[in-house]
Amino acid sequence: MVIVIKKNTSKKRVKALLKKARPAKRKGFDARKHLGKMKLDEDTLLIQKRLRDEWA
Repeated sequence: MVIVIKKNTSKKRVKALLKKARPAKRKGFDARKHLGKMKLDEDTLLIQKRLRDEWA
């Protein structure tokens, strides 16, 4: 989408155009909500390696 904003466009109009151009909020899982919530005693890479070794 291309928005043309000329020099004499008012701030109010620019804000309205930008608001209209922003995508609607996506449905689905919001991972940011859970960021930093887990307390781990072990290094994350070691956990990842251990889990991957279980699959082999």
